Amino acid sequence: MSLKIGIVGLPNVGKSTLFNALTKQSVPAENYPFCTIDPSVGIVPVPDERLNKLSMLSHSKKTIPAIVEFVDIAGLVRGASEGEGLGNKFLSHIREVDAIAEVVRVFSAEGGSAYGGQVIHVHEKVDPLFDIEIINLELEKAGLKKPVLYVLNSSEASENMTEKIKGKIPGRFVEVDPVFGTGMAQLIVEAYALLDLISFFTTGEDETRAWTTKRGSTAPEAGKALHTDFRDKFIRAEVIHYDKLVEAGSYLAARERGWVRTEGKEYIVQDGDVIEFKI
Repeated sequence: MSLKIGIVGLPNVGKSTLFNALTKQSVPAENYPFCTIDPSVGIVPVPDERLNKLSMLSHSKKTIPAIVEFVDIAGLVRGASEGEGLGNKFLSHIREVDAIAEVVRVFSAEGGSAYGGQVIHVHEKVDPLFDIEIINLELEKAGLKKPVLYVLNSSEASENMTEKIKGKIPGRFVEVDPVFGTGMAQLIVEAYALLDLISFFTTGEDETRAWTTKRGSTAPEAGKALHTDFRDKFIRAEVIHYDKLVEAGSYLAARERGWVRTEGKEYIVQDGDVIEFKI
């Protein structure tokens, strides 16, 4: 499975700047509302240092990370659930994602930002808690209850404002500065945690690859990420945890030590498992 996250927020909070920082794509990020009308989509690799180490161990020809698909959805405004602004179109895009990254502006309006000069705010004031309430209300009124990760755009933000938000709104938060690119990897890590996802690996001379599955998945359920045959025709799986494989130094050494286990249909896949599926 792959993870699809919609980046939402009020106009001019830094959504497109965040999207650009995540995907290294060039989408409009001008300083006016509704610049992003049609959603831009970017594929971002999930950072995982274990992947490269496994690839080196197996002398793999290719190394393929798990991915997150980010969708840059245009700014919501008060009344979006009733069609205000371009609300209906925006909300339809939100319904297609697995989780919402709600960008909250905590940087000031005055110059020195990524946009240069003074950055206007749709409500003519910077009030993160008020902004969160508006977005959450519109999502609720539209019947949208997907999981939400609050992304605090902290360019020029004071620590006091950031802590104030965390203390008033329940949920998961990540602080980013898209101008300098800080917090990007943590955003993906937090999104995985929000949706209770884990990574497992396949490795060999042809390729080493990371895969995504829900925590608590059985081996056949996880195998579906590779191909439905690994779920429907599953016989068994040979499993070793990443840590033990690296400690052994090779699959051959791990087998000689008896660290490669044979597991059946009921086995619950763990984060960091290296698996060879048998059908």
